Amino acid sequence: MSNVESLLLTKGEMTASSVQIRLGRPSDAFLLSRLGMETFRETFAADNTPGNMAAYLAEAFSLEKQSRELADRASRFLIVEREGQPIAYARLRSGPAPVPVAGRHAIEIARFYVTKPWIGKGIGAKLMRRCLREAGDASSDTIWLDVWERNLRAIAFYRKWKFTEVGSQGFQLGDELQRDLLMARPVRDPSSRRSWGTER
Repeated sequence: MSNVESLLLTKGEMTASSVQIRLGRPSDAFLLSRLGMETFRETFAADNTPGNMAAYLAEAFSLEKQSRELADRASRFLIVEREGQPIAYARLRSGPAPVPVAGRHAIEIARFYVTKPWIGKGIGAKLMRRCLREAGDASSDTIWLDVWERNLRAIAFYRKWKFTEVGSQGFQLGDELQRDLLMARPVRDPSSRRSWGTER
């Protein structure tokens, strides 16, 4: 499978503009540190204190931590670029899932973010299709994620992609313990043995 998937957008001013989805490389640590901070801040800064945001960003997106995550054999990063500029990314991670998540070989969408100017322009759908394809290629039977209970836009997006709520877990942001929803779905449609969301 190629590391780069060429895609065409078909909405508004993005008509015929090409984007690529590629796998993350060890040299992407700085890119992911910057992109991770940017997208997390855009998504959550308005609903959290500056102190808690600063503490989390410094710990979660340090250059050292991104280097370790890129080197982790259980992880796979998908980076969406347009004209060489990163506009979205996801991190898939294999390993044990929380008890409420069914399946013998689960894979987690540990991060899934689109930069603010590209939200609503089809990038999230393209990235989710690629996540499902990667999960299928890894022979995973279940794909799951956690999402802040107050992030209603993201919850609606995941429900559109057939994720359903299966439980909850805590998420520590600075000095605040927040509640995340656990959402999961089969990687493949059991009626057709095909990955849901795959482009035809």
